[in-house]
Amino acid sequence: MPIPSKPSSTSKVNLEDEDAEVLQAVILADSFNKRFKPLTVDRPKCLLPICNASLLDWTLEGLALAGVQEVFVICRSHAEQVKAAIQNSKWSHPSTGLKIVPVMTAKETFSPGDAMRDIYTHGIITSDFVLVFGDLVSNIRIDEVVRAHKDRRKTNKDAIMTMVVKQSGTTHRTRPKGDSAVFVLDRDTSECLHYEPASGYPPKTLAKIPRDIFDGHPNIEIRNDLLDCSIDICALEVPSLFQDNFDYGDIKRDFVHGVLASDLLMKNIYCYIAKEGYAARVQDTRSYDAITKDILSRWTFPLVPDNNHPNGHAYDHLRGNKYIPKDNSVVLSRTCKIGNNTLLGPSTQVRDDAQVIASTIGARCSIGTGTVLRNAYIFDDVVIAANCVLESCLIGAGVWVGEGSRIGRGSLVADGVKLGPGTGIKAKEKTTPMIGEFIGDESDEGDVDSELEQAEQCQPSLSQSLGPNSDAFVWPRRVAQRNGEDRHENELESFDNRRFMRLGDDFADLDLSDPGSVTSEDEGSSESDGDTVPQNATVFSSATSLPSAPAVKAVSAGEQEFQTEVRLSLDRAFSEGHSLDNASVELKTLRMASNVPLRRVREAVVAGIVENIPLVEGAVPQRAQIKKWVDRWGDLINLIGGVDGVETVSILQHHCASSTRFHLFGQILAALYQNDIVEEDDIRNWHVQPEAKGEGIKNSDLLEKVQKTWIVGARMIHQLNEQESDEDDDSNDAESEGGDSD
Repeated sequence: MPIPSKPSSTSKVNLEDEDAEVLQAVILADSFNKRFKPLTVDRPKCLLPICNASLLDWTLEGLALAGVQEVFVICRSHAEQVKAAIQNSKWSHPSTGLKIVPVMTAKETFSPGDAMRDIYTHGIITSDFVLVFGDLVSNIRIDEVVRAHKDRRKTNKDAIMTMVVKQSGTTHRTRPKGDSAVFVLDRDTSECLHYEPASGYPPKTLAKIPRDIFDGHPNIEIRNDLLDCSIDICALEVPSLFQDNFDYGDIKRDFVHGVLASDLLMKNIYCYIAKEGYAARVQDTRSYDAITKDILSRWTFPLVPDNNHPNGHAYDHLRGNKYIPKDNSVVLSRTCKIGNNTLLGPSTQVRDDAQVIASTIGARCSIGTGTVLRNAYIFDDVVIAANCVLESCLIGAGVWVGEGSRIGRGSLVADGVKLGPGTGIKAKEKTTPMIGEFIGDESDEGDVDSELEQAEQCQPSLSQSLGPNSDAFVWPRRVAQRNGEDRHENELESFDNRRFMRLGDDFADLDLSDPGSVTSEDEGSSESDGDTVPQNATVFSSATSLPSAPAVKAVSAGEQEFQTEVRLSLDRAFSEGHSLDNASVELKTLRMASNVPLRRVREAVVAGIVENIPLVEGAVPQRAQIKKWVDRWGDLINLIGGVDGVETVSILQHHCASSTRFHLFGQILAALYQNDIVEEDDIRNWHVQPEAKGEGIKNSDLLEKVQKTWIVGARMIHQLNEQESDEDDDSNDAESEGGDSD
């Protein structure tokens, strides 16, 4: 009988030294914030599902992939639920090669620093260890990081931590608004010399770097484009440093900053900039939406629903990133529509004329006739009646939604809520069951009971009607504001601050025929990186490529889905700095999969470049910004397939006429001409077309802007004519001079 191989033996040989130490990891399972309340009142955040598996399962799957052999799960609130979840999961079987030990901490554990002090008290760590949070989704192989950390420790015992980071834009889709920092690194050794956190509110614009850093390190780089992967390789003495410094509450903001700023500790911290792999934390609803989309789009491979699904479900991967359970338990009506980037859980039913677009649905759910789900995240055992509309919201387990209800963008509905027929939940609201049913024996935050009591007192005057037979109420805003949730960067991301959520930021979700689909609050928000933006400008999340309003109204629903995917692809290319070849290949693949005209792709690329150009004061600086973007991304317009300069100019004209960047048309056209993306003949041929003059446009405002862009084109052609005339004159002068000399 052959002897079975040990699952982790290879990792042990690769990772460990001659002592063959077991690679340990510590998971901080508690969230230490209120961003997902009320979904986290009766269960811990680490057990919230994402793509139908708990966040903790995704974290454990990533650690197992990285070769970790022993894991300590540190939890305070709902510790029994965490223990039961681990016991009932595949991780409890010895064949997984992963030993998991839940460790319950004291009730006074209110921060990651408190948890680290409890780790020191328990004495469970025996060697260098990997520190992560229980909401991490990662496929990064950290064996190289651990090896580099251990090698560094052999020569420098003061090297106590190595932080894993990735290069990303400041508006990266998985980067929370309140979680940014400036890293000062030694370019030669990757040592982190200074770490300065940047708050989301009020915004921080200056970083103060000690002068002595420049004196002692001649070759440094200052970066705010690094995304913290929340994977830290820590030395054994790290928990003891928390024990010695009780003011350390946060791992990075307090510990890393404090250690680097201290003249007494004399410890070193290093950064490892990962070139490959995926890592992100589900820290708020915006990152929840982004990471879900990334999993469905297979950026986390091999951690995808149809391969290594943490919950053990088996899914078929269909074209358009649709995931259907292999057990044939899903019942789909012949007239329902399942859009791209969608996952359906086992035993789910989708009835006649229902639409499920870019959403995930848990197990044993029922979607009623004519109901529309768009960017919605539905947990298990949810019943949604007929003719409902749910957009960009999180719906807890066991929720019942009555017929004809509407749940607005950015809303959270707690587990077990019953909403009567015709209920309307406004955007960015949270809905909970009645107080007596909602409060359990233990809560995720110490002050939740008092907050619920305040909500109950406000309920008669501030709650809205949730229909007959409802057992729930909407959380009054006054209570949240009274508790500082709107402005505190680590508190609930609600109301005024929830404008930063990715949920609902997708342009395809806007009902352009409804003037009320964009509120004044949404119009006042901006996600630009410090650029000067007019107050009346409409700024979209991450400056994604946006087709003009008339184009959206004219295309079919299938093309709108395609445009959504193109926008997401361009968003990734722009924010992560993809090469033009890689970006064009992905766009070509999307076009072939959706079978749409090439013009639609060109429209999206032109719109993406235009909308990403920062708006600055002054003509010269503005031209410089335009040149920068056209130099970097302009060639993508022609790389997607086929070169049609006339069509490019036409698309640019109509997009600018429908955009707040109308005034940039002439400068962008000139930049395209200077970069040989459009030729002189293209501009002339476009200018003589009837549609270039606005023929057939009935909208008076749009017609006026189109005609103004046509006049700008006429001026440019006039300048080209003058240049040709000047060149001819110079040529004639040269010929006459040459004739005289002869």
